[in-house]
Amino acid sequence: CVKVADEAPTDLKSNLKRAYSKFSQENIDACMKGKEFKATLFALCFFHSLISGRIKFGAQGWSKKYPFNDGDLTICGTVLKNYLNNAEKLGTDVPWPDLRYIFGEIMYGGHITDPWDRRVNNTYLAVLVTPELLLGANLAPGFKSPDSSKLEYIHYVKYIEERFPPEIPQMFWLHPNAEIGFLTNQGIATFKTIAEISGGGGGKANELGEAQPIITAYLGALPPNLDMIEIRSRLKEEDYTPFNIVALQESDRMNLLLSHMRSSLLELELGISGALNVTDNMEGLAKDLQANKVNPLWAE
Repeated sequence: CVKVADEAPTDLKSNLKRAYSKFSQENIDACMKGKEFKATLFALCFFHSLISGRIKFGAQGWSKKYPFNDGDLTICGTVLKNYLNNAEKLGTDVPWPDLRYIFGEIMYGGHITDPWDRRVNNTYLAVLVTPELLLGANLAPGFKSPDSSKLEYIHYVKYIEERFPPEIPQMFWLHPNAEIGFLTNQGIATFKTIAEISGGGGGKANELGEAQPIITAYLGALPPNLDMIEIRSRLKEEDYTPFNIVALQESDRMNLLLSHMRSSLLELELGISGALNVTDNMEGLAKDLQANKVNPLWAE
């Protein structure tokens, strides 16, 4: 069984290429204001790439993961074409405020629930969807809006491929340290995947018996429970300070954890030997031991 998924990439350049691929030369030819349409459409695709790419920064990007999709982009492209054609027929200027409102408050803004996220979204549009696009405005540090009077669709594709600068957090208007959390999580996820699939090529690695050496090592390493009766008998009344009280409480909790770990390991050992029926909790513990993970029941 093969699973095929069409998900948005995480890097900005690939996002921009993917967004611009949703349009064609026919879309450009259908607009009467070709120069304005090409420049604004390119900026709109870059805007779509920015808001899609911010998701990887977690809470620093958006307060929640909003369902921005390709449909938002293509509909905005159609709205842009219709507004520019109408402006050409009426002999009026490009309605920049109207376009920003429709893109920011209705199409993309319709997904946004947090007011601060809406402010970020509208700020992007206030900078990107402007008349300065026709004058080579900066879309991001080191990346300008090209001269739309000289380029066609295929040239824009080549421009993205050849002129797009290395991605940095400042391109999203974020602090340079914003990607530390993203890269850390990415590394953790990578090593977690490696740990989960290591040794998974054969069926033997997944058998419960493979956990027996680990169980033996754990049982040998577990210390005996603390004798709380003896410990308390050594304390005088004046010894019950806040520090010692907390130490006693934590010792009680430690005993509970040691007892639970010991009993679950012994139970799994009996299940492996056939003395007990193997339960889902036993299978989960065996898998966690082989993957060097903390069992959820132990973490409670």
